[in-house]
Amino acid sequence: MAMVERQKSAVQPLWIERIPAGWWALALFLLTMPAWANDFILFQVMGWTFILGMIALSLMFLAGYGGMVSLIQMSVAAMAGYMVAIFGSSGAELSMGLPWWLYIPIAIIMAAIFGTMVGALAVRTEGIYTIMITLAIAAAFFYFSRQNYTIFNGYSGFNLVVPPPLFGVDWRQPVPFFYLTLGCAVICYAAVIYVSRAPFGLALQGVRDNPRRMAALGYNVTAHRIAAYTFASVIAAIGGILLVWQNAQIAPGTAGIPAVIDILVIAVVGGITRPIGPFIGALIYVLLRTFSPDVLLAFGLSGERFKLLIGLGFLVVVFFSPDGVLGLWERWKTRRDRRRDPLTGESK
Repeated sequence: MAMVERQKSAVQPLWIERIPAGWWALALFLLTMPAWANDFILFQVMGWTFILGMIALSLMFLAGYGGMVSLIQMSVAAMAGYMVAIFGSSGAELSMGLPWWLYIPIAIIMAAIFGTMVGALAVRTEGIYTIMITLAIAAAFFYFSRQNYTIFNGYSGFNLVVPPPLFGVDWRQPVPFFYLTLGCAVICYAAVIYVSRAPFGLALQGVRDNPRRMAALGYNVTAHRIAAYTFASVIAAIGGILLVWQNAQIAPGTAGIPAVIDILVIAVVGGITRPIGPFIGALIYVLLRTFSPDVLLAFGLSGERFKLLIGLGFLVVVFFSPDGVLGLWERWKTRRDRRRDPLTGESK
């Protein structure tokens, strides 16, 4: 019997055994979705969900592991989108037309530098002051991009910004774009999980909980916080590049104040303490944003009031669970476990 168990463990890696069955079911569901879902669901709903989820994931990393609520993440994503349009190809004459293997790294690096510079200012404050500084910089970026025609092409922005046709595939088609955004979302999610368990991530969580003690132990608190902004900016930049490819354009409104607040709402509604939370919040937001106008019109109301539904949903979730939808789920599981008979395992 022991020989059989050793053979099974040799064939099946330990990391596979640690993955819950629910994750395998979710992976199978997502991988087979193009077989039964239409193009609108793949491209608009799921693609947008993965993109907003990645941008909100960068905020979750800062807030959940670093204790820093930043409102600059959508601006960082827009910076990456602008860099793709400027250094790549578009319908505007300002674009340089560089090859993809050059302008994509440039876009990510420029966005990361922008996020790091903002972080270097923001980490020297705490609480509401951090929120106000990042919000002020986000507003400044919006107005600067709208008024600057030399670099950002002003109010018009850039159009016809599409992904490069790598391997002979049109990545803006629904199925390829779905798998592209899914793959990037999985990579960003895995990167956050890995970093959170690495020495840097553990030190960052220590800085979040007790910065004075971590400083006394010899850790550079400010450097860890700035590095967290850099890492989060890379994730937001990837989401920003995918966002400009999905819309085939980039304009100042992409980084407007409403979009900045939406990222915060997505992260909080999903759950700001777990990396899967932003994707849950993004799915809820996209579904409300996409289908709530039709529901409102069916009741004779203006479709423009969809923001009211999103705001009410945000208030309800935060009121009943500060940890978002994931918190509600955990509370339901706890109550269910308490009602079970400890001997039979059945509900009382």
